[in-house]
Amino acid sequence: MSILPQLFTKPTQIAAAPHLMRGLRPFAKAPHQVRGRTLLLIALLATLSGCSADWGWYVVDPSTKSGWLNLKFLLSGLYYTILLSVTAILISIVVGLLIALPGLSKNPVLRGINRFYVEIVRAVPILVLILWVYYGLPQVADISISVFWAGVIALALSDSAFEAEIFRAGIQSIDKGQYEAAHSVSLNYADTMRFVILPQAIRRILPALGNQLVYMLKMSSLVSVIGMQELTRKANELVVTEYRPLEIYTILVLEYLVLILIVSAGVRWLERRMRTDER
Repeated sequence: MSILPQLFTKPTQIAAAPHLMRGLRPFAKAPHQVRGRTLLLIALLATLSGCSADWGWYVVDPSTKSGWLNLKFLLSGLYYTILLSVTAILISIVVGLLIALPGLSKNPVLRGINRFYVEIVRAVPILVLILWVYYGLPQVADISISVFWAGVIALALSDSAFEAEIFRAGIQSIDKGQYEAAHSVSLNYADTMRFVILPQAIRRILPALGNQLVYMLKMSSLVSVIGMQELTRKANELVVTEYRPLEIYTILVLEYLVLILIVSAGVRWLERRMRTDER
C-alpha cells in the first residue's frame, strides 16, 4: 500500500498540524538546487511507496546469504567495466590526437585523410562496430582476438573520431601568438605542440574529455553482447537464474549511477586543480 495516501488522506490533517507547515517553510526560500533535490526525493519516495509488495528485493538483500552472493556477483563485473573503459579511452585519446593533427595541416590531402576517417568512423553504430570487430576482424586479418580486446578496439576506434574533433577544436582555439612566440625561441613543430599548444588546449578541452570518459563507461555495457563479463553481462546472467529483472536491473542502474557520479566528481576536481595551477 502506498505510504503517501496514508499521510495525507484528509486536508484537515494538514491544517491541524501548523508545526509541520512551519517545518516546510524553509524549503520555499531554499536555493533552486536544494528545492530541485527535495522534489526529486519526494518523487522517488512517491514512486517507491506505490510499488507492489510483490517486489522480490530478497534477491539482492545483503542480510541473506543468497542476496549477498548475488550482490557480490553483480559487483564482480565492476573491474572489467572500469578496465575496459579506461583502456579504451586512453587508446582513443592517443589515436584521436594523431588523427586531429593532419586536420590542422594546410595540405589538402592530409585534411582529406582526417575528414575521411572522422566521417566514416562516426557513421558506424558502435554496437555494429563491436560485432564486426569480434566476428569479422579475425576472418579478415586471420588473427585470434579475445572478447576484451575486441571491446577495447571497437570502443577506442569509435571514440577516436570524436576525440579527434575535440582536439582539433581545442588546438584551433589557441591564439596564433602562442605559435609565433614558440617559433621566436626556435622551437620546432613537435616541441611547440608538446610544450606550448597542447598544455593549453588540454585545459580547455578537459570537460569534453571527461564527458567522453562518462560516455565510454556507459557504452561499455554494449560489449556484453559478445560475452564480456562486465556489469551488464553479470546482471543479464543473474536475471536468467533468478527471474527478477526489475530488482536486478535496478541495482545495475544504481551501479552505473554511482560509478559515473564518482568519475564526474573526479573530473570536476581535476578541472579546479588545473585552473588553480594556471593562476
